[in-house]
Amino acid sequence: MINYNELKLLRAALKKLDAGFAGLPEFTPEFDDAALAAVLDEVATRMQDNYPYYHPHYAGQMLKPPHPIARIAYALSLWINPNNHALDGGRASSAMEKECIPQIGAMFGWEAPLGHLTGGGTMANLEALWVAGKLHPGKRVIASSQAHYTHQRISDVLGLAFSAVDVDSDGRMSLSSVEEELSKGDVGTVVVTMGNTGLGAVDPLPAILQLKERYGFRIHADAAYGGYFGLCEDLEPRTRQAFDGLVNVDSIVIDPHKHGLQPYGCGCVLYKDPSVGALYRHDSPYTYFSSAELHLGEISLECSRPGASAVALWATQKLMPLVKGGDFAASLGASLRAARQLHHRLANSPGFVPLMPPELDIVVYAVNTDDTTSSSAAARSLFTKAAENGLHLAMIELPTALVGGYLGNIEINSKSVTCLRSALMKPEHEDWCERVVDLLEKSLP
Repeated sequence: MINYNELKLLRAALKKLDAGFAGLPEFTPEFDDAALAAVLDEVATRMQDNYPYYHPHYAGQMLKPPHPIARIAYALSLWINPNNHALDGGRASSAMEKECIPQIGAMFGWEAPLGHLTGGGTMANLEALWVAGKLHPGKRVIASSQAHYTHQRISDVLGLAFSAVDVDSDGRMSLSSVEEELSKGDVGTVVVTMGNTGLGAVDPLPAILQLKERYGFRIHADAAYGGYFGLCEDLEPRTRQAFDGLVNVDSIVIDPHKHGLQPYGCGCVLYKDPSVGALYRHDSPYTYFSSAELHLGEISLECSRPGASAVALWATQKLMPLVKGGDFAASLGASLRAARQLHHRLANSPGFVPLMPPELDIVVYAVNTDDTTSSSAAARSLFTKAAENGLHLAMIELPTALVGGYLGNIEINSKSVTCLRSALMKPEHEDWCERVVDLLEKSLP
């Protein structure tokens, strides 16, 4: 799990950092080494009570280990502990954050977006819907029924009316359902999900952009999970068209702490029109006087934000630029191929029934039994048995009305079915796929 060369690199970087403050009078905070050692020993012991998220045998929830450069840069910055609310608290880290934003925006074809980092995708989506509500007061927000639950909760927090629309058999937003809502004349924002967290399905953005021309509404793209996949060169044509359409949406959320190789929490919100920054305008009597430059707190609903997140992200994007054909894109391509490989392999295994083909790196599959009730029970049993065999999965409860077309000979005798779900976020999963399937088959009830 731990490559101790990382600690050597961190030690060398800390010496470089320390040299920058050599002119100060000597001051070393004191602490009780023995007391710290005892507590840290207990911490290390308690932290063993975790799933091995870093290992390819963890093929469950959306948990991806940070890149070593991100871990080291994040830890290095903690000796300063910058706060990116105002330049007073984080000059270097604020500059790094400002450099990261156009690099992220360039992935979507945006030259000069307004944006900033957030504590995660939830806060980023909240800001985007807050702006949408300000620009379309009294209007509804609509999103797919398979969109992240946070959109409905956020709309409630913001006092915005919200409606969920149906999805098609592949878990994508139903265009007929979208148009039915639009025809009512009170929709101000459509949330398009670029890789929903349950199925990895990408909503039909090109068609929704066409509807925008007819009805006039704001499009917010929730690309928290799937946004980086736009760098992949071997997406399916329909998915490729959807990602290419992001250049024409109004706001985008992406989570660097998912596929961006960052520690939690690091989200990002982007606006195509920088003039929405005026909506953030507020007075602060003591924070914005150290520089005439833009303070990030002036375009963020959050106040204190960890500069360490910006430092880690800047270092990662410096090492692995966000460009097609680069090392970063190649790692995403490996995850994409791993998902396709797993789906294909499960289709040829008598014990499983894979559901919709993966658009990104999430694979959902049922256990092949006589009916959906027994399939659900078998999935729950396999989940436990697989963990005992060292393979860690996730489960998802899906309406049989949605996935019935993929269940083959499994009789539908329940309204929902418990399925297994694997987010193959590690590029190493491509080489470990056969071992994963072997353990799945070994764990069948």
